[in-house]
Amino acid sequence: MIFSRYMKKDTYIHILLIGEADKLIGLREVEENIKKDFGFPTKTLQSKINPEDSYDPARKQYHSTKILKKMLDELPSDASKMIGITSPDLFIPILTFVFGEAQLDGKVGIVSLARLQQEFYGLPPNQALLQRRLIKEIKHELGHTFGLVHCSLRECVMFVANNIADVDAKGSSFCEGCRGLLRRGRKGD
Repeated sequence: MIFSRYMKKDTYIHILLIGEADKLIGLREVEENIKKDFGFPTKTLQSKINPEDSYDPARKQYHSTKILKKMLDELPSDASKMIGITSPDLFIPILTFVFGEAQLDGKVGIVSLARLQQEFYGLPPNQALLQRRLIKEIKHELGHTFGLVHCSLRECVMFVANNIADVDAKGSSFCEGCRGLLRRGRKGD
């Protein structure tokens, strides 16, 4: 646990399921990993956000920043942070796609399952691999909400992933440097 001695009493990291995401993942493993690495208990909620409102027909993708803004409207009062999980393929205008997006040192982040699934690449489903990839990307986006930027160490979960091979190759934990920044950054929380 990184932050347990600094966390505000009765605050949670909320997992916001947007659309049909809960049918594709094992929530218990996600919740356990968040609690273990960040020290916050979790609460899982089903969102009222309609991803279709952020659909861009020219790109055939969903604008993640628009979804983040809607997530802020649903932010519970007991949320330290909130991470959204959704199925649609996400983008921001300057990139072809994103696995996720988060507010740097903010409250919300989102991860898409679309490109984390083997089926996206024409391969048979692999639930265990999807789960590992999802947990890495959730940790990465939550790291941004706690103020971390990308790390140059491939073994760190904050290493930037430009493709699925990068997601698979990067570590699933924070490096010592990023872990130290997280510890120092949380003292005033």
